[in-house]
Amino acid sequence: MEVIEIEKLINDALELDELQVKFDGSQCSIVAVADLFADLSRVKRQQVVFAPLAGAIKDGTIHAVTVKTFTKAQWQRDKLFNM
Repeated sequence: MEVIEIEKLINDALELDELQVKFDGSQCSIVAVADLFADLSRVKRQQVVFAPLAGAIKDGTIHAVTVKTFTKAQWQRDKLFNM
């Protein structure tokens, strides 16, 4: 699976303001930015991003996923530390 395929899965399922995906072998690192995360717990935020990837995780295409989620305001404040 390639970065563009992972981005498409997530973007087709969620309306994000910004999405960054790094994929190295079977390890995937995701930064997702949207105000839809504002009222969600950290666990719920991750579940929202994991959901579109469930098939690829289940079949082993993606082995490990790291997800960081931000609202737009949080991202403006924290993006320099998370690039």
